[in-house]
Amino acid sequence: MVHIHLSFEEMWEKIIACDRMYDGLFFTAVKTTKIYCRPSCKSKKPKKINVEFFHDIGEVEKAGYRACKRCQPEVDHSPHVGLVRDVIAFLVNHYKQRLELKDISNHVGVSPYYLERLFKQETSETPRTYLDKIRVDKAAYLLTNTSGTNLEICYEVGFQSPSNFYKVFRRLQNCSPSEYRSLNSKGEQQ
Repeated sequence: MVHIHLSFEEMWEKIIACDRMYDGLFFTAVKTTKIYCRPSCKSKKPKKINVEFFHDIGEVEKAGYRACKRCQPEVDHSPHVGLVRDVIAFLVNHYKQRLELKDISNHVGVSPYYLERLFKQETSETPRTYLDKIRVDKAAYLLTNTSGTNLEICYEVGFQSPSNFYKVFRRLQNCSPSEYRSLNSKGEQQ
């Protein structure tokens, strides 16, 4: 089982946003109901104190949790879900590196052309646009939770050039990194 490197806070943010990008990579278990869900589940959100996260469906079930009837986390909806999950886990774990399509396709053992076509069919994204989203997610998290400069964060999350970082960030967040930080900084009045 591939383990992704996300903090509790980052996983919490994904479930609050009902982010489908992380479905299958971790599961949200609610201690009070003994139910587990996908990150994208639309059910009422539990209190943070009652949540624990699992990276493996076997682990969460062994811990005594049962699957949510609404999001059905135990059901794989496509024969390609394993390959797509491996690609997404690889992207989440290696987002800081300079990644080419051939690096990703070598990791999962299929041709670059086949990978790109299949990934787009399953996620409506290319591996590159998915990687951009992961990097911008990380940058947004760092902008609101650290004092790193925009430039430091740009390189920290794997962008090779500040201009590309600003362009992609603005496209995905509808604002600049500086605007995002001032709008979302923890502890400041909204």
